[in-house]
Amino acid sequence: MMSEQHPSSKRDTATSGAPTGGEEVTAAVLVIGDEILSGRTKEANSGYIAGLMTASGIRLREVRVVADDTSEIVGALKALRERFTYVFTTGGIGPTHDDITAESVAQAFGVELAVDDRALALMMPYYKRRGLELTPSRLRMARIPKGADLIANRISAAPGFRLENVFVLAGVPSIMQVMMDEVLPTLRTGARMLSETIKVDGPEGEVADLLTEHQRLFPDISMGSYPSFKDGVMACELVLRSIDAEGLNTAYIALRQKLTDSDIKHV
Repeated sequence: MMSEQHPSSKRDTATSGAPTGGEEVTAAVLVIGDEILSGRTKEANSGYIAGLMTASGIRLREVRVVADDTSEIVGALKALRERFTYVFTTGGIGPTHDDITAESVAQAFGVELAVDDRALALMMPYYKRRGLELTPSRLRMARIPKGADLIANRISAAPGFRLENVFVLAGVPSIMQVMMDEVLPTLRTGARMLSETIKVDGPEGEVADLLTEHQRLFPDISMGSYPSFKDGVMACELVLRSIDAEGLNTAYIALRQKLTDSDIKHV
């Protein structure tokens, strides 16, 4: 679980984990690290978070990647946290000099950054069991901005943290994922996004006009075409999405009928 609430930190006004009815809950992911931008590390965290958000009825609206540069991180954080319900950062909370996410978050919020006794209490037993010294470099991972809640890390003990609507997570996918396990139950959620898929045996050019017209008739249903090419054969998937189950079903059935009437092979 996330650690006990710090007395000066802010909670969501809605009950944690409770659906918010008609209110849209949104999110952004801020991926931090030169290694991502250089191509040395293949970024996977945003896709994982996107899946969790979709399943939880939270609309992931933006994924942004920035370098290990304090001004870039601070600028991105200030912009994203004003626009979205939640912001998830990944990367930059390790023990090395280029792990600058914690100080950047503290700067973005205008609060002090210091070694946190709660973080030390989590980390010291972990290192003691392994006969490892809690060096100054490792102590960097215990620095938490004032007012933040801790996010437990059951793999390597060094915690992430939450400050208002910003969640600061590890960059290592396995650790980020266990941190998200702690975070997810605390989030407000919205209506789940539902989807229907029709597979078309042919290039999307064959259905482009038909799909455009169908979108015009059902403006509240999100529609997209996703082409594929395998063994010399072109195909595409038509995906319809909505939080309105009845409206989605109506649009889906109507689209299948249009494809049938147009002699376009589909499944």
